[in-house]
Amino acid sequence: MKKFSLSTWLYFLIPSILGVVLFMIPLKFGEDWKVPIAKFADILSVALEPAMPMTAMIIIIIAALGSLLFLFVRADHAKPSFTMNLFKVSPFWTITRVVGAVFAIMVTFQVGPEAVWNENTGGLLLAPDGLVSFLFTIFLFAGLLLPLLLNFGLLEFFGTMMVKVMRPVFKLPGRSSIDALTSWIGDGTIGVLLTSKQYEDGFYTKKEAAIIGTTFSVVSITFSLVIIDTVGMSKYFLPFYGTVVFTGLVLAVIMPRIYPLAGKKVEYIDERPFTGDEEKLPEGYNVISHGLEKALETADKNRSLGHVAKDGMKNVFDMWIGVAPVVMAFGTIALILAEYTSIFTFLGKPFEPILSVLGIPEAQEAAQTMVVGFADMFLPVILADGVITSELTLFVIATISVVQLIYMSEVGGLILGTKIPINFLDLLIIFLLRTLIALPIVAGVAHLLF
Repeated sequence: MKKFSLSTWLYFLIPSILGVVLFMIPLKFGEDWKVPIAKFADILSVALEPAMPMTAMIIIIIAALGSLLFLFVRADHAKPSFTMNLFKVSPFWTITRVVGAVFAIMVTFQVGPEAVWNENTGGLLLAPDGLVSFLFTIFLFAGLLLPLLLNFGLLEFFGTMMVKVMRPVFKLPGRSSIDALTSWIGDGTIGVLLTSKQYEDGFYTKKEAAIIGTTFSVVSITFSLVIIDTVGMSKYFLPFYGTVVFTGLVLAVIMPRIYPLAGKKVEYIDERPFTGDEEKLPEGYNVISHGLEKALETADKNRSLGHVAKDGMKNVFDMWIGVAPVVMAFGTIALILAEYTSIFTFLGKPFEPILSVLGIPEAQEAAQTMVVGFADMFLPVILADGVITSELTLFVIATISVVQLIYMSEVGGLILGTKIPINFLDLLIIFLLRTLIALPIVAGVAHLLF
């Protein structure tokens, strides 16, 4: 192994340890357990609460106007720039950003149809403590501090060691182990952003990015506590979360091997073919020495903290401009459908016989909760609370709502707002497949418990 200076070792160790603490280790703050990055975002969103809806609206409008302007600029006639990358998107995403801006204006000023700005639809997303407002603060910290995980060798070190597990079991590169853990322990939104950044930087193939974004971007432990508490069953948190983890791992093994994820292209964002070089160890190296050398080489290249800070700010603007309008547009539409139409009741009908066969009490009432989670993962437990009395059924609904993972008001909308090659139909199919595969597992555990 090559020799490296003490300063290079420190450049590897200090930012990497700091990144792990900030993004991946839940700490107790009062009553809650949260990763520090999420707590920072909470503190800032509370401090800025009165100004957040207006600020979010202004940035979403800037995203829409910028995209409209760049819609008529031909990419081959303009000099590539950060601004160009921010605003030059396809006509479909330009329209999406415009729709997001229109919804944001309607919600902020409560104009137009109430269905858009109601507190259960667009108003829920753009409230001072709502999802879009919170995303702006989490994006600020995640964007600025993501380089701690990405730029100083942590992914290279763990990636080399974990490749023998991740590749055969989950069809993923070793470096995705950090990505998966960040999502699972920290927050699904941070996981999606980390995946998107790794994909755009050429570290994941299209297939790998699609698998990680739709398989490991699980809600945090904290949010899971809120879910089980909403149905009044917090005393069952340990078996509930144990079932979430077990079912999630089973799904992580199955989903990459079936449609639509199995059919994604095994090539990088720039269409380079996958070579599998990461799996070959040079002569005279073991996984630890090779991982350390790669990590220290990466740390040595990133000695300019100014450059790292600049990268961080670019991440922030990329997330603000690229993701927030999409969440606003798709999230509002999905919540309007859930609130004002019976589409989810209709779509839930096929689940009635499945739930009956699995021996789930109150199958008719529970059926619509199986699909309403596609709009927002909180909706199933909200619909179940006070309506369903069976503890077994409530346990199944709460667990399924977490392991479904894809919901349009957050993770689904975020994925669509990134360059990860997943479309709306893919998300819908993945959501339904995850539900169908998870149901027998969760029902089996529920019958053992109750």
